[in-house]
This record gives sequence, C-alpha cells and structure tokens, in this order.
Amino acid sequence: MRKNPEILAPVGTEGSLEAAVYAGADAVYFGAGACNARRNAGQFTGERLQDAVRFCHAHGVSVHVTVNTLVRDEERNAVADTIEEIARAGVDAAIVQDLCVMKLIQKICPSLQMHGSTQMAVHNISGVRELADLGFSRVVLARELSIGEIRAIRQETNVELECFVHGALCMSASGMCYLSAMLGERSGNRGLCAQPCRLPFTCNGSDYALSLKDMSHIAHYAEYREIGVDSLKIEGRLKSPEYVAATVDAVRRVRDGEPYSEEMLRSVFSRSGFTEGYYRAERNHTMFGVRTEADAKRSKEAVSDVRALYRAPQKRVPVRAEIEIRAGQAASLSVSDGTHTVKASGDVPEPAVHAPLSEESVKKSIAKTGGTPFYLDAFNCALDPGLMLSASSLNTLRRTALDALYEKRAEPPEREILHPMPEPDGAVRRSTPVFCVRYASEKQWTDDPRIAYYSMPLNVLLKHPAYIRENAAAEVPALVYPDEEKIVVSNLLALRQQGLRYAVAENIGAIRLIREAGLVPVGGYGLNVTNSDAILEYAKRGVQMQFVSFELSAPKIRDLYSAIPLGMIVSGRLPLMQLRACPARTDRGCGSCDGRPVVGDRKGAAFPLVCHARQYSTLLNSVPLYVADKQLPPIDAYAVYLTVESTDEARALIQNTLDRAAYPDAHTTGLAFRNLL
Repeated sequence: MRKNPEILAPVGTEGSLEAAVYAGADAVYFGAGACNARRNAGQFTGERLQDAVRFCHAHGVSVHVTVNTLVRDEERNAVADTIEEIARAGVDAAIVQDLCVMKLIQKICPSLQMHGSTQMAVHNISGVRELADLGFSRVVLARELSIGEIRAIRQETNVELECFVHGALCMSASGMCYLSAMLGERSGNRGLCAQPCRLPFTCNGSDYALSLKDMSHIAHYAEYREIGVDSLKIEGRLKSPEYVAATVDAVRRVRDGEPYSEEMLRSVFSRSGFTEGYYRAERNHTMFGVRTEADAKRSKEAVSDVRALYRAPQKRVPVRAEIEIRAGQAASLSVSDGTHTVKASGDVPEPAVHAPLSEESVKKSIAKTGGTPFYLDAFNCALDPGLMLSASSLNTLRRTALDALYEKRAEPPEREILHPMPEPDGAVRRSTPVFCVRYASEKQWTDDPRIAYYSMPLNVLLKHPAYIRENAAAEVPALVYPDEEKIVVSNLLALRQQGLRYAVAENIGAIRLIREAGLVPVGGYGLNVTNSDAILEYAKRGVQMQFVSFELSAPKIRDLYSAIPLGMIVSGRLPLMQLRACPARTDRGCGSCDGRPVVGDRKGAAFPLVCHARQYSTLLNSVPLYVADKQLPPIDAYAVYLTVESTDEARALIQNTLDRAAYPDAHTTGLAFRNLL
C-alpha cells in the first residue's frame, strides 16, 4: 500500500486559508498576483503572501501558488517579479500553464518546484512524460479522465500525479475553452472566465446543455491511494471558508477510516447534486445540472453547522520534549520537530514544601499544547527530587519553547534567486505570408496553387491517402486518451511510410506522439502560444512551425519574436470547446445522432457540435471568423480553418481568403482587433 495522498485545498481569502489548515489539509493552493487562473479570487502578495506561507509552514502545510495563465511578452517582467516574490516567501511549488513561466522559473529560481496545471490539458501518458522532460515534478491531470485511465498513466510514468477529487467541472477540457473570450472578451486562459456555459444553452431538450454538476469522488479515496495518486485536489478558490472546511474534513475522515456526510457536502454547495460520470467512464445526460434556488437555500442553512470544523487547528506536528529541572539552576526545555530544535529557559525551582514535582505532573503540563499545531510525541524529564515549580512557570516555559519552534518552522528556506532576463531569440519574418488550409474532410478540397500548406484530420488522411503530398500535414486529435496513444503513433507511422512529413499538435502530449512517429510537429492553435518564450520552448521540442493563439490580438502578434515560422487563423469557425461529455447525448445514448447536432443560446444563435468518433466533440462558434480583408500583422502564414462547411461554402471561404476580399455572409472579426482582458 502506498502512502496517503496529499489533501490539497483551495484558498481565496485568509478565512478560507485558516479553514483549510485547521480542518486538516496537507497543502493549499492560491494565487499571487494577476498571473493565475482565478484572478477574481483573493490574491496573496507582499506581507499577505509572507504571512500565509509562514502560517502554513508552521502548521506543517505545504503551499502551492498558481502562476497558471497565459502571458504576453510585455508581461514578462511582472511575471518574473511574481516568481521572485513567491520564491523568497518560501512557496513550495508553482502551478504553471505557460512555457514562458516555466522558463522564467528555471532561470530565476531553479529550486522552486513546478507543477503542470490542469490548464495544460494533460490527459495521457505522452503529456505527462513531456512535462517530466521539461522539468515538472508533478502533473495535475485533466478532470475528464476515468479511474482506469489514471491508473494507466500512473503505471507508465514516474512524476507525481495530482487529481481533482471534488468541486466544479468545466464543460470543456481545461485550457481548451475559448467561449468566455469569444463571447465576452474575458479569457479563461487569462484567469477571467465569466462562466457563460452556466447560462441557458439548449440541445436535445436540455435547457442547460453546457452546465455540468460538480464532481465528488471522495468516497473513492482508497482506490486513488492504491493506484498511487500523490495528491487529491479540491476545486473552489472562489468558494466560502465553510465549503473549504467541509470538503477537507470529508477527505480527511475517509483517509482516517471514518464516515463522512455527502449530504452535508451537497448542502454546502452543489449543482443539483454530484456526478461520478468521468470517474466511472459513464459520460451521459445524468452528468448535467445547474445550481438551483433550493441548492442556494440549503447552503445558507448549512453554514453554521460547518463552522465548528475549523475553530481550532489539527494537532499534526509531533514534537519531542526534553526538560531539565535541577536544584539551583533555571529550568530548561528543549523541543524538536525532527528538523528544528529550540531551547527555552525558565524559573529556578524551589525546595518543595508539600508535594514535590513528579515526572508525571511535569509531562502533563508540557503536553498542554493548546491552540498550536503541535502534540507531544516523545518526552524525557531530568528532575532532581524534592523540587517545586509553579504551574504558571511550567506553562510559560512550554509556551516560550513552542512559540520559538513555531517561528523556526515558519522561516522561509534559503534559496538562490537569480536575475537573468534574456530577451527571446528573434528572427525577421516574411513580408509576404503564404496561405494554409485546414480541411475537415476531403469533400472540402480545393486545388489552388496559392495554398502552400494544408492539413487534414488523421482519420481522413488514413481513408484518403491520395491527399498525402509534400506540403500536407495530419492533424492529431485534440484529445488522445491513454488507450489510443499507441494507435495514433501506429497510424502516423503508416502515413509516414506513404510520404507524410508533418503532423499538427493541438496538445503538448501530441508533440511527443508525432516525434515518436518520426514526423515533424506543427504547433496548432491549441498549444495556446501567446508569447515569444513559449515559441522558443516549443521549437526546442521539435516544433518547426507554430500557429499562435486566436486569443492574441494583431498588435501582440506583430511584436512576437520567433526563430520558426508563425501562422494565424484568419477565417473559419473557431473551436470554442473540446467536450468529453456530449450535450447531445440523451438517456438513449447517441441514438441516431448524425454527429452534427447544434447547441442554441438564449439569443437564438446556433453553435455547431462536431463529434469525433464518439470520443469527444468540438463546439464551434455560431459564425465564422473572417479578418482576411483587414490590415493584418506581418507573419509567415494565414490559415483558413474549415469545419462544417459544405463543398461550396468551403470553396467560397477559401477563395475569399486567398483574394483578401470582403466576406459577404455573417461573420466575426474574433479577438484580433479587441482588447482581450
């Protein structure tokens, strides 16, 4: 049997920090500054950060800080300052999404551990291995994985694995959602998700087709432990202290073999109850739910019952105490937690008039550790006979020693902080961009000499190898789960034998699969590249051309440095979500679905949903992007991104784009000319 997994609690305020620690969390995570995925949660900076880390470390609790949003080139210095601040404060690990942040940590404080954020959408063995090669000590796995898939990843990898065990579920795979950015100019990848998915969206009779219930896998603690999961994470940095305390207490109880109340958890916060759909690989209509007025009422009523869970700290730090009480000299007490040892001096004992001190009475006084995290684990007493020392003197001696030990534990570790801030490597790009096309099917094919490169989904090229040419690329599925990885590599190898040279990666794990097949990776929009450092790091991983994030504005794209060619999508329906729980699935399963259902919003817009072999589906924007007729930044390639277009629609969109002509139909200019937050 492996060690118990860490209980990792969310923190947004000092109140929730105290609730997490006092309720029994082994570690907490919170934000420090703007570069984190919950910018609306309370941030710990300056003295607040230092005090929080000191408090946690004194209580034996680790601190993980989220530095897990996408950054832009002009933000590098601010991010570097944040990294230096958290390193000096003694933070144990940084949770990271962007390879720019990774690079800065490695340059500024190499001893600061890095955890790969769930925003990196790591959902397979290849993704975990890729992060391990990059220097990450832990990977936060995607929430959409089943327990069997987690087991498969654990069996093939050695780095620490962290899994969400309770809390809200995003509709999309984390890091692959652009709905909030496109609809409201508030990017989830920048920490400002407005949660538009919780609004009324309709599909197959459901009124909230993009809203999932919260997950709760606490009852399966033993299986996570048996597999070898290192950390069980609770979602909820925007939630109340009561929520934090209740969930931490529930996990702790299960760990200790005690019963817990799921009804209490449901009362504190839920969306029409909980789901285990991902855990059990039963991804069906029962996973969907929305927060109701009844849910909110129950939460209000449950608050007072939960507060008792965090009124006093858990006694989690064992100490060894050695006391010496000798005639004619000041009493002394030494206490040690195994790492730190402190010594305190007290009063000089007097001859006893009535009842002299005994070892038992002294131990009883020293064991009263009060509102501290300490408990007496071992005790040694050197006591001369016939002496007396008042209870208040012994209490003062104990408090002085334990206070000193508390302060010693709270001191930040000494770390080497470096200050190199090298500029990204740069290269001048072409003044005349080439054109690329992403085809969804062979029926959209246009044989135009102006198209320099093109890609097709891997399964399409397998069926139609005649489209394999020197300038072709196979698009690896955005989501490749563990049981499909070897199949993908085998298929890529088969296409390579037929002349294929390139493959498109929309996820960091896919880069590794492409390299294993001996092909050249092309970085897709899904790698979420928004800065020059990330481009350089992906180039080191073998990427020889990179398409930047469509959340990046034209001026930001213009200022990027790159040693490899860059591209941007200029026309086509943009993918807004990658969904493993399909909203079109009914209680009868997929039924007669043609793989092209539609999700509607409250304003009457229709968002096409594209099924990928019943493994996952992609939610597309209701109208296509079109900026080919605008003043675009100098870049190496402009791309047409085809999805559900008919043959005629695809041909028209391609021709308009190649001609840089105005587009006559309804469209959006996306985020290229907006000030995305």
